[in-house]
Amino acid sequence: MTMTSADALLAQQDWTRAVADLDAHGNAVLPALLTPAQCTGLSDAYDRDDRYRSRIVMARHGFGRGEYKYFRYPLPDLLTRLRGALYAQLAPIANRWNRQMGIGVQYPADHADFLARCHAAGQRRPTPLILQYGPGDYNCLHQDLYGEHVFPLQVAVLLSGPGEDFTGGEFVMTETGSREQRADVLPLQQGDALIFTVNQRPVPGVRGWRKVAMRHGVSELRSGRRHTLGIIFHDAV
Repeated sequence: MTMTSADALLAQQDWTRAVADLDAHGNAVLPALLTPAQCTGLSDAYDRDDRYRSRIVMARHGFGRGEYKYFRYPLPDLLTRLRGALYAQLAPIANRWNRQMGIGVQYPADHADFLARCHAAGQRRPTPLILQYGPGDYNCLHQDLYGEHVFPLQVAVLLSGPGEDFTGGEFVMTETGSREQRADVLPLQQGDALIFTVNQRPVPGVRGWRKVAMRHGVSELRSGRRHTLGIIFHDAV
């Protein structure tokens, strides 16, 4: 995938709707962002340890059940191109959200410049990952922060086919404000990308904008095997 093709894939999406969904719910689906062949290529390479810098067994850390692997640099070309193209679309939204929440941080237009900021602060380890779940596995509600510099949006792409490769395993998001809580269960199809809030987002209130905290997780898998690509834009300490 070249940068041109990555941009073309994203240009086909309904970004007006995606921005509206992000502002209203803190998440938005980009349908069929990856082809079935691209999804299979990524999930089939899960056992290629030369691609990854570390493997995390979630039960050992109280994260849930299942496992995931962080890619090492250089990332696969598909992932590098997609990460940069998605960031370019999302940076203006992230900057507006920070202004609305009274946060002084603003993000550069180019992902390479943001990574340079992360690396200068000691956040040099790549964070894109693939998660693998089997029967009975799940992911506890959490936030992917990793250091001082945090980009407020991230992306998950479902690589497996619900109802064919697995059952159960729905993506779950919760929102906690000062007065209420709510949860979203977000059904995805193979190749769908979900953009969602990493930490907090602005919502309109009686006296202006207020912050609400967001967390995400995965419900228990009932059968089969589920792979997900996670695209996080900040790197880790």
